[in-house]
Amino acid sequence: MSFELSLKGRARIFGDDVNTDYIISSRRKRDAKDEQEMTRFLFEDIDPAIAASLKPEDIIVAGKNFGCGSAMEVAVTVPRAAGIRAIVAKSFARTFYRNAINNGLLPVIADTHGIKEGEPIEITVTQASTFVVLGDGRIPAQGVPAELVSIFIEGGLVSYLAKHRGFAAIG
Repeated sequence: MSFELSLKGRARIFGDDVNTDYIISSRRKRDAKDEQEMTRFLFEDIDPAIAASLKPEDIIVAGKNFGCGSAMEVAVTVPRAAGIRAIVAKSFARTFYRNAINNGLLPVIADTHGIKEGEPIEITVTQASTFVVLGDGRIPAQGVPAELVSIFIEGGLVSYLAKHRGFAAIG
């Protein structure tokens, strides 16, 4: 299977150990009926004004251990509802990484040290490599397996399975 995936956006910078309650507070699950309504509360405990400044296609850029904490799926589905399609981080909590793939949010592991707030960023994933493009430079990233890219392209695991009726098309 040959593929090339390219996502372009604006970098939105966060630090290390951004836990799921910082992404969307668990107290907000009772304040809103759905993920779209909850987007106004994204990252409110880090910066109350950030949700209003997020734009579709922004790319979250973070340090290590992004998505640590609880396994609540809304920490992935609410950013997706806000139009976020990818997160680049030095590392991810395992459960968050799995939830991201399952819900159509692309997690990319790379050294994010030199990326600045608001700068244009592009994530390129091919069969042979994954990298983050900043201006004229490239940051190598951990390869995203073709199987996970296939699930991402379909919008998540449920959409993938509904279209392909199983995993036979992967690979």
